[in-house]
Amino acid sequence: APPVPASASAAARQTPSSAPANHGVPRTPKASSGDEPFVSPPLTLWGKTWRMLLAFTVGFVAFGAVLSESAPSDAAAALDLLAGLVALGLLPFRRRAPLLVACLITVLASVSSFSIGALVIATVSLATRRRWREVLPVAVLWFLSTMVFEVVTEPADPLELWVVALITLAVLVPTVLAGFSIGGRRELFAVLQARAETAEREQSARVAQARTAERAAIAREMHDVLAHRISLVAMHSGALAYRNDLTADETTEVATVIRDNAHLALTELREVLGVLRAPEVRWSTATGPAAPPERPQPTLATLDELLDETRAAGTPVTLRVPVEPAVLATLAPSTGRTAFRVVQEALTNARKHAPGRPVTLSVDGAPGSRLTIVASNATDGPPRGLGEPALPSSGLGLTGLAERVNLAGGHLEHGVDDHGTFTVRAWVPWTS
Repeated sequence: APPVPASASAAARQTPSSAPANHGVPRTPKASSGDEPFVSPPLTLWGKTWRMLLAFTVGFVAFGAVLSESAPSDAAAALDLLAGLVALGLLPFRRRAPLLVACLITVLASVSSFSIGALVIATVSLATRRRWREVLPVAVLWFLSTMVFEVVTEPADPLELWVVALITLAVLVPTVLAGFSIGGRRELFAVLQARAETAEREQSARVAQARTAERAAIAREMHDVLAHRISLVAMHSGALAYRNDLTADETTEVATVIRDNAHLALTELREVLGVLRAPEVRWSTATGPAAPPERPQPTLATLDELLDETRAAGTPVTLRVPVEPAVLATLAPSTGRTAFRVVQEALTNARKHAPGRPVTLSVDGAPGSRLTIVASNATDGPPRGLGEPALPSSGLGLTGLAERVNLAGGHLEHGVDDHGTFTVRAWVPWTS
């Protein structure tokens, strides 16, 4: 019988790539049933060798015992030896035709004591398939062949026949049970191995999915942080390049705005990259290094600062907030941050694609219901200065914004109406 795997834990340590595949689809061992017997794993060279040696040794001992007890003729001894060698020669084929090989060896055992070892190995191997309709005929044939051998080699003594029958059953029953036990353990380990491989593949898929979601979140955050600042820098630097009528004070003011926004962009970028470069610092315990202080995340409470920056860049903004400030302050920080990013992206888009055109902004809602943000601007803005380049766009801002709103349990819509007005509408649950 083939060896049993060392442990289920060893199988669990295998990587998903080591699982056997059939046209790219991993094979999962199934529990044996009456129609589909369990297929044992292939034997190693040592596994084949020690089984043959065991069968030969047991047969040789049985053959010697018969020779010393009954002293058969030379022809009978030669026949016994020849049948035993044939039985040993059939053993390597027991995996291909287990029932046929077991039956043939059992028939040979009726005239050959040298075949006993091969008969034990063949019966155990057949029993590992755990199919009673195959094992029972071989067991009955084994019992009958032993009785026939006893009658042929010894005078008919009823008492001795009873003793031989009991001894045969004492060997036959444990042999069959051992085969069933080995087959059951082997099948159990195969199922555990398949489950471990499946669990590892699922874990790898979950890790890959989590990494993808993390990369998407980082990309959204970097876009939200940098797009606004860089667009302000581009707008003011464009004014310096194409406005020759600016006074020294105006030039200094614009340069200061560029410097401040560049500094803020670097600061916010450093905060985002800090999540990637030093996770052990952010998640350190009380006994470890202290996490560096983080700048407060923007919410609707900092909306005025955002609007001032946008107006300073030349985009008029009209804000309508019918909600009382005290009520608006009850928003959860995560909801306020999402609303802020919606407004920020809408203003950035207006500044990129319709510079100088006014933006109308509305923030409304009620606790327990939802928060509604609406931003609209005309798309037929005045022409840029001669040679003034258009601000570049990644084309992913609104896509990432929609993902952010969806993660918050809300919904985002955007588009241009028949009057050429581009509108962004977002709804998020009002959580406190």
